[in-house]
Amino acid sequence: MNYFRDLLKNLDKTLLLLPFVFAAISVLIIGSTSFDGSFHITREIKVQLVAYLLGIIAIGFILLIDYKTFESMERIFYIGSLLLLLAVYVPGLGKEQFGARAWISLGPLDLQPSEILKISFILCFSSYLTRKKETLQTFKGIVMAGLYFIPFVALVLIEPDLGNAIVLFVIAAVMIYCTGVKYKLFAQLAGAGILSMPILYRFMESHQKIRIDAFLNPDNLSLPGNYQVWNSKIAIGSGGLLGKGLFEGTQKSLKFLPVQESDFIFSVIVEELGFLGGTFIVALYTLFLYRLVKIADNAKDLYGSLVASGIFAMFSFQIFENIAMTMGLMPVTGITMPFISYGGSSVLTNMIALGLVLNVGIRSKVINF
Repeated sequence: MNYFRDLLKNLDKTLLLLPFVFAAISVLIIGSTSFDGSFHITREIKVQLVAYLLGIIAIGFILLIDYKTFESMERIFYIGSLLLLLAVYVPGLGKEQFGARAWISLGPLDLQPSEILKISFILCFSSYLTRKKETLQTFKGIVMAGLYFIPFVALVLIEPDLGNAIVLFVIAAVMIYCTGVKYKLFAQLAGAGILSMPILYRFMESHQKIRIDAFLNPDNLSLPGNYQVWNSKIAIGSGGLLGKGLFEGTQKSLKFLPVQESDFIFSVIVEELGFLGGTFIVALYTLFLYRLVKIADNAKDLYGSLVASGIFAMFSFQIFENIAMTMGLMPVTGITMPFISYGGSSVLTNMIALGLVLNVGIRSKVINF
């Protein structure tokens, strides 16, 4: 007990505090999307609060376990992750909604396996890269690492869930780079990946192609998604410097904004709280990501550094993609804004990820007796 108490002295209190700030903002803005003259504690708010509560419990549990324990559980995480993704096809368990079979029905709650997958993938891929560090200095080693994570990406794409498939790809790329792979080799592979995009486009689902087409032709409002993005940009632009006031957004209240409580929640924030409100959110995220980088840099071993780096990649890309898509700077993929967008699976995943990084952080320093 004394040992654990000493470990907690190393806890990054700023990093632990930020999700509580995000939670307050989340509840306030989700409540704003259903505001009709009075604030209601909707089902979405209840789910969000329950997810945060479960997340706090999960963080406490995770901190009790030395993260090095997870390094030896690579095979369990790998096989378990694949089985979890396949569980969505089990009759009576899997559930289809929003055009994708990507949820597991748990009574009153729906679990999205591809969200939890991101954590288990980071843990098992960190183990793999730590074992194969020397081979990653060769082209063959990089290819083998790619073959290691392709099954995860493929199963998520089949659901289909293009957004989380891209997140997994970005996580893998950042983690491979952080093992110290030669820059020239990494740049060559990155270039090959970019050049292969037209080929990958041919194998996408029709609705995924439509999203890409819409992004490349933003002025064509007949393409699905562009009308919503157009209204999102109107909401953001009309917010001005200080916004229209909390609960006073017109694009929101007139229902021009789609999926206000989740995908386009940043548009609601900027319309009601203005440029300064949006800047405040970005500043909070910047501080959050900075603390993640510090822990990754100070980790006592490669495995811990890779876990923290993978989680940094997950958060940074999701933040960038969500904000950018509301402005038409990235295709609409359905990726949520971490900690703020509505989504029980998303919030719980984010809290578990935070717990793992805090775990690496508290064990990065030697405890002297």
